[in-house]
Amino acid sequence: MKKTLKIILTVLLAIILVGAGVFYYWTQQTYEASDTLSQLVDKEDIHSEEDWLLFEPEGGADTGVVLYPGAKVEPDAYSYYGRRLAEQGYFVAIPNLRLNLAILDLNKAEQVIEKHPEMKSWYVAGHSLGGIGATSFSMNNQDVVDGVILLGSYPSDSTDFSDVSMPMLSIYAEHDQLTTLAKIEDTKHLLSEQAELHEIKGGNHAQFGVYGPQKGDGDATISVEKQQNEIMHVIIEWLDQQDTTENEMQ
Repeated sequence: MKKTLKIILTVLLAIILVGAGVFYYWTQQTYEASDTLSQLVDKEDIHSEEDWLLFEPEGGADTGVVLYPGAKVEPDAYSYYGRRLAEQGYFVAIPNLRLNLAILDLNKAEQVIEKHPEMKSWYVAGHSLGGIGATSFSMNNQDVVDGVILLGSYPSDSTDFSDVSMPMLSIYAEHDQLTTLAKIEDTKHLLSEQAELHEIKGGNHAQFGVYGPQKGDGDATISVEKQQNEIMHVIIEWLDQQDTTENEMQ
C-alpha cells in the first residue's frame, strides 16, 4: 500500500513539474517589437531602469501614466506611446511583468508610483490582458489613481466601476477578434458613468502595440502607424481634458 501511494505521489509530482515547465515555456514565447518600431521611435528615446521602461519629458512632469502590456508582449512594443506622451509633458512607465502576464503582477504600478511622489496625478492604462492589471490596481487604489485607459480591453466582473467615480477611456478596434466588439458591448455596464469610448475604424488587436500579427486576431485595414497615431490623438486629448477639469476644480 505504501509503495503504491509513493508511486502515485511521484507520478503526480512529475505531472505538476512538467505542467509548470510547459507553462513557463509558454510565457516566455513573447511577442517582440517589430521592425516598424524603429521607424517610429529612436533607441535613444527608450530608457530602461531595473524592470521598467521610462519616458520622461525634458522639462519634468507632474502627471504620470503607467501602461500594463498585453499578455506575453514585450514592453518596448508600446514605446511609441511613451515617446509621444513624453513629448506632451507626461511621464510614462511601462513595466516588465512577472512571467509576462499582468494577472500575475496586478500591483506592479505601485513600484513606480512610490518612487515618484512628485507626481500630482496618475493614470493607469492596459492593453488586452494588461487591462485586467490596470483596472484591478485602479479599483484597489482609488485614492492614488485619477483615471483608467483601456486599449482593446475591458474590466473583469470583479472590477465593476459602475458605482465608482473614475474617469475612464476605452479604445477598441473594428477588426479586433480577440477583444471583439461584442465583448466591448457586453462589458460596458462595468465601466464608470464618466467613461468615454472610441472605436478605431479599420484597426485590430495587435496594432494597439507594435509587434506584428497575433494569432486569432482579425486583419487590419489601416497601417499600424495610422492606428497608433489615432490612439495617441485620442489619449492625449482625453488626458488634457482631465488636466483641465482638475485645474478648474482647484
